[in-house]
Amino acid sequence: MTVKVAVIYYSATGSVHALAQAVAAGATSAGAEVRLRRVAELAPDSAIDQNPQWRRHADAATSIPEAALEDLAWADAFAFGTPTRFGTPAAQLKQFIDQAGALWREGKLADKPVTAFTSAFNRHGGSEATLLALGNVFYHWGSLIVPPGFTDPAVYAAGGNPYGTSFVSGPTGNGPDSEALGAARYQGRRLAEIAIRLLGEGRVPDAADGHIGETLADMASQSA
Repeated sequence: MTVKVAVIYYSATGSVHALAQAVAAGATSAGAEVRLRRVAELAPDSAIDQNPQWRRHADAATSIPEAALEDLAWADAFAFGTPTRFGTPAAQLKQFIDQAGALWREGKLADKPVTAFTSAFNRHGGSEATLLALGNVFYHWGSLIVPPGFTDPAVYAAGGNPYGTSFVSGPTGNGPDSEALGAARYQGRRLAEIAIRLLGEGRVPDAADGHIGETLADMASQSA
């Protein structure tokens, strides 16, 4: 069985887009089937046109399919990417996530490995806070957070962020360097490998089939 990984991201000027491509490549190298998807842009053209890099990337990214909730239902594992916005995820990605309530209620997001990556303008611009904020979503979903941790030299080479790959774009606006892309590829490969190991052991029964509820009830009666 081929593991399915959805890499879903928002990128304004292209840095997160490049990281997302690297994450997707890493997952593919582990044998996963990957969907690379961008979330819908919410900003008006008047705002985008004020930044030439934003406009250039917005026009170039039209070839990437837009993310849909079906991509979440399809996937065995997720990777989410976002720029840092005041230490939190960008509104565009959050708006997509906020639409997933029905999947969450049906248990379709639970027990699936998930990881996250980001980019910020400044070195202390909130990268870790953004990744931790996304973690709050994953806790609610019941997903299994898979951070890169300090598990590979690629993490150290890219600045040593154990929460997820992060890149500092700086005033030049240059895209991710080779170290950041290497860390992103490793993160994608690690996510896929963890998903493969979990699926190799068999899936946890779907909460909708009632078995989990019955098991919890049995445990409660035995401990009463």
